[in-house]
Amino acid sequence: MTALADTLVIAQRNVRRISRQLDWLIFFTIQPVMFVVLFVYVFGGAIQTPGYEYVEYLIPGILVQTIVFGSALTGVGLAEDMHKGLMDRFRSLPMARSAVLAGRTAADVVTNAFQTLVMLVVAYIVGFRFSTSVPEVLLGLVLLLLTGYAFSWISALIGMSVSSVEAAQSAGFIWMFPLTFVSSAFVPTDSMPPVLEWFAEINPITIWVNALRGLFVGAPLDGEVWQGLLWIAGIVAVFAPLAVARYRRIATA
Repeated sequence: MTALADTLVIAQRNVRRISRQLDWLIFFTIQPVMFVVLFVYVFGGAIQTPGYEYVEYLIPGILVQTIVFGSALTGVGLAEDMHKGLMDRFRSLPMARSAVLAGRTAADVVTNAFQTLVMLVVAYIVGFRFSTSVPEVLLGLVLLLLTGYAFSWISALIGMSVSSVEAAQSAGFIWMFPLTFVSSAFVPTDSMPPVLEWFAEINPITIWVNALRGLFVGAPLDGEVWQGLLWIAGIVAVFAPLAVARYRRIATA
């Protein structure tokens, strides 16, 4: 219970911090909005998605990409806190060591929820519509937020493993580009060369995107929802302990 209370305090601290940096939040949201506009109106006419309008095919992919990219800011924020000495302050307080990371990742769920809301408004403006039931849409949104939560733990480990804020920003984003673009997020995987198609089919991004397409626009599902949840559980089970262990080493250094 003490660790939970400490986690909530840290989460509240990070939420307040975000709410006081509205300029950062605005610019953080502009990038995915630009992706939507560019892909729908610039590339959409050249990409064939049989059975769907391209905007229906695109929006689930953009949502997953946005959430995954947004998780990189967890590592950047932790690296900044380390650089400013805030970790030393936390170390001197009688609090659970895991609360620093658990509170940060929990606060990022709030940020992801806000960004998802903005993206859905933009998607509605460019013509996207849900064609499934309310429970299916809600399940898709929960799956989306859990995906961001899982990737926040990966980003947390990266942010505490580099020497500067700039390195955390580069290391946090550079591996996400091939992971998100070599998937079914923007184009059908069968349009790719064989090696890339093989990778895209086993890519968890493809699983999450296909799950959202089924839950949002009624695309056929073949276990993608459960597979996506298993991927989330596996990522958290591996990277949360690693991140906490890394923080403990930093806190006792």
